[in-house]
Amino acid sequence: MLVESSTVSREAFEQGTGWQLKPEGACKGDVCIPLNPVPGDTIDVADLAGRMGLPLAKDDAHGLWALGPESIGGRALTTAEAPDLRLPDLDGREFRLSSLRGRKVLIYAWAPY
Repeated sequence: MLVESSTVSREAFEQGTGWQLKPEGACKGDVCIPLNPVPGDTIDVADLAGRMGLPLAKDDAHGLWALGPESIGGRALTTAEAPDLRLPDLDGREFRLSSLRGRKVLIYAWAPY
């Protein structure tokens, strides 16, 4: 999540990160991180990143903050379940990732930026 300020609205935080702020803490799927107190309508990104263990980087030259993804228990992902990607194969037919369910799959993605 990229932000231009060290504070964001609760709604922007939830939409940008996928974490829902509830009375029991920050929750995403089956994972909840207890927070006491739970933030209100305005989120201090640096404070919440520290409390949740989210990586945070500040770029003074461009005035941006980058809030990274969670690393629960030292793991990069909270689940190993991928969405059902649908892409055309080399012949133009639809290929569904779910057709490989139950098998180990490596997804390699590349972007020129």
